Amino acid sequence: MEEEEEDEGGGDRAATASPAASARFVRCLYVVGFLDIFGVSMVVPLMNLHIKSLGASHTVAGIIGSLYGIMQLFSSTFVGCWSDIVGRRYSLLACILLSALGYFLLGNSTTVFLFAISRVPVGIFKHTLSISKALLSDLVSERDRPLVMGRFNAASSVGFILGPVVGGYLAEFKGGFYQTSFVCASIFLLNGGLVWLLPSSEENSSNRDHYQDKETNSFSAKSNHDHHLKSATSRAVTSSSFFQSPWIQVATVLKKIKGIACSNLWDVFLVRFLMSVAILLYYSNFTLALEERFGVKRLFAGYLLSYSSALGVLAGCLLGPITRLYRHNTYRLLLHSSTVTCTLILLYVSAPSIWMVILSSTFLAFSTTIGRTCIIDLELTIGGNEASGTLLGVGQSVTSVGRIIAPLLSGIAQEFSPCGPPSLAVGLALFAIVIMNANKQKYCSHGSVKLKNQ
Repeated sequence: MEEEEEDEGGGDRAATASPAASARFVRCLYVVGFLDIFGVSMVVPLMNLHIKSLGASHTVAGIIGSLYGIMQLFSSTFVGCWSDIVGRRYSLLACILLSALGYFLLGNSTTVFLFAISRVPVGIFKHTLSISKALLSDLVSERDRPLVMGRFNAASSVGFILGPVVGGYLAEFKGGFYQTSFVCASIFLLNGGLVWLLPSSEENSSNRDHYQDKETNSFSAKSNHDHHLKSATSRAVTSSSFFQSPWIQVATVLKKIKGIACSNLWDVFLVRFLMSVAILLYYSNFTLALEERFGVKRLFAGYLLSYSSALGVLAGCLLGPITRLYRHNTYRLLLHSSTVTCTLILLYVSAPSIWMVILSSTFLAFSTTIGRTCIIDLELTIGGNEASGTLLGVGQSVTSVGRIIAPLLSGIAQEFSPCGPPSLAVGLALFAIVIMNANKQKYCSHGSVKLKNQ
C-alpha cells in the first residue's frame, strides 16, 4: 500500500492500520463522496438564476462559467500531482477547506464581482473526488479496486439524485440561495472533520479491532505486504514533503507531470477522451431531441434522466459481481462496456418510438457507469499507484477538455439533424474501441508498461 497518511511526528498512519481500520476508512470515503456531491448539486442548479438576479447578462454568466471550467482544466493535474507529493490526507483536507471557503463566499455574493471571486477557490481546489479516488486506490488491492471505485461512484450518484431536490426546496424560502450556499459550505466543513479525525481514530483502535466482514476480507495480507514493499523507498520523502519549500514542491510537481507526459499512456487517455465526448454528445441535446422527434414534454425527459441516474447507482453496486464474472479483467470489461455503449447510442439514434429510447437509456446507464470505473482502473493499473494522484488529475483534465469541446461539436452537428450529436458519438466510440483492440497486448499485461523514471 502506498501510504500517504501522516501523523504529526511524520509517521504513517495508514501503515499501522489494520485491515478493519482500512475498511472503515474506505466506508468513510464513501460518505465523503456522497456529501461532496450532495452539497454541490444543491447549489449548482441555482447558480445561473442567482447570477442573473444580480444583473449579469447571459454573456457574462457564460464567461464566468467558462473561467471556472478553464481553472478546473489546468489545476486538476497539478493538484493531483501535489497529492502524490505531500500526502493524500493533507491535500484532501486542504482542497475541502478551500472549497468550503469558496461556497461560503458564494453565500455572501451580493454582486457579480463577488460571485466571480467566489468561484476562484472552487475552480482551483475542487478536486476532492479525484483525491478521494487516489486515496481509495492506495488503500485497496488492484483486484478489489473496481469494486470499491464502483461503490464510491454509486454513493456520489445518490448525492446527485438527492441534492437538487433539497436545494430546490431551500430555494423556495426568502434568501434561499444564500442559505443553500451556507449549507453547502457547512457540508464541506463536515467532510473536512471526517478526513481530519478518522486517521487518529483508526490508529488508536487498529490494534483492538479484529472483526471481519465481507468488505474487510477484500484487504488481504499479501496485498498489504506488496504495497508496503512498493512504498518503502518513498515513505521518508513523503513524510517530510509537506513541510518542504513551495518551490521544491512545484519543481517536483512539474517533474512528475513531465514523467506522465513522456510515458506510454497516451492511448489510455485518448480512449477516455473519446468515450467522454461521446457520452457528453449523447446527453447534449437529449431533452430537445426527444421533444422534436417524439413530441414528449421536457418534464418526461427530466424523469428519464433521473431514472438513468438511479440505475447508475445500482450499476455501481453491481460492479463486484460483474468484475468477478470477468475474473477481474478490467480491459475486457471496458472493451465490452464501450461496445455496448456504442451499440445503445446507435439504437437511440434509430429508435422508432419513445419505448426504444427508454430501453436504450436503461442499459446505457449500466454500461456508462461500468466504463467510467474501468477506465480509471486501467489508468492506475498501467500507470502504477505510485503516481495515482497525478494520473487521476490528468484524466480529469482530459475529461474537462471533452466538456469544452463537446458543446461546440454538438452545436455543429445539430445544424444537420436532431440525431447529429449522438450519431457523431457513435463514430467516436467506435474509434475508441478500435484503439483498445489495437493495444490489446498492453492492456492485458496489467501494468507491464510503467512510467519512466522521474
